[in-house]
Amino acid sequence: MTVRKARRVPSGEIIPEPRPGRILPGVRAEALDPVLLRTFVAVADLGSFTAAAAAEGYTQSAVSRQIAALEDVCGVELFARGARGVRPTPAAEHLLPHARGLLDRLADTARALEGLRRLDTGTLRVGAFPTANAALVPRALALFRTRHPGVRPVLREGTTERLLPMLEAGDLDIALVSTHKVPSIDADGLVPLLDDALLVALPAGHRLAARERVPLADLADEPWIVADDPNAIAALRARCEAAGFDPRTPLRVAEWISKLGLVAEGFGVTLVPALAAAAMARDGVVLRAVTSGRPRRTVYAAVGRHARRSPPATAFLAMLREAAAGLGERGDDLHL
Repeated sequence: MTVRKARRVPSGEIIPEPRPGRILPGVRAEALDPVLLRTFVAVADLGSFTAAAAAEGYTQSAVSRQIAALEDVCGVELFARGARGVRPTPAAEHLLPHARGLLDRLADTARALEGLRRLDTGTLRVGAFPTANAALVPRALALFRTRHPGVRPVLREGTTERLLPMLEAGDLDIALVSTHKVPSIDADGLVPLLDDALLVALPAGHRLAARERVPLADLADEPWIVADDPNAIAALRARCEAAGFDPRTPLRVAEWISKLGLVAEGFGVTLVPALAAAAMARDGVVLRAVTSGRPRRTVYAAVGRHARRSPPATAFLAMLREAAAGLGERGDDLHL
């Protein structure tokens, strides 16, 4: 290992002797240590190894070693040593604006990361099934906006089957799912939020509309309105079979406004999550609790693996819990 000689100048600084120039195959970007660049800029600005050492909190010998290390990386001399200190060489003058720009970008990156950590900026990507978007998600997003206005929320609506692949691909941070659509995600990523009762929507003039609670078996002869989706049909069938009958499903529509429109006109009945009941109130329809079996579903927040340490996702999960606690377990005493 070659040791660079040094000499002491009248100012008292120990200045390493220049290394003879040598041709390097190339400078790798990762070899440009920001610490070395910061010291290089300080020496160039202050014109002295000693002054740069005092400004940066190093010893003078440490600054000398850092400049020598950077010169080794670059393969050129960066400072002309003299009795009154040092001055940048033409190579250093060429490097200096690039070093300043890189240090500025690093500082900007550090500020951006700190903003993400402090929830001053960033993006939160949420997916939810439609009835969760009726009350639970808006309440949680409202809390989130109040406390972290700099974070931009992005919301996507869809079925569990559509949202989970997006979550697993990293396109969503959190997805709201429910038990009747069995999630294909590891249990560690599932956070229970609330148990949601399912109510039955009846025409206002229905023979059972005056009751506070309706046995599911008493609706065995009714036409059932359900989404034309194998999972939704299977979930309805499982609940009705537990009550002793196989439901007839001649009317298959997905949108709640369409379902309730058909109910209002007497074309059938449908199950409505209590979570969204208040948002579904309309003339000609009454919602009643179900006595037999009391069908329920558990609502979960599924957190993507990539987002389990994400500050926005962690904060929003806490607000989902808060919003869910405010909604409570609805439906048992809800009569609309």
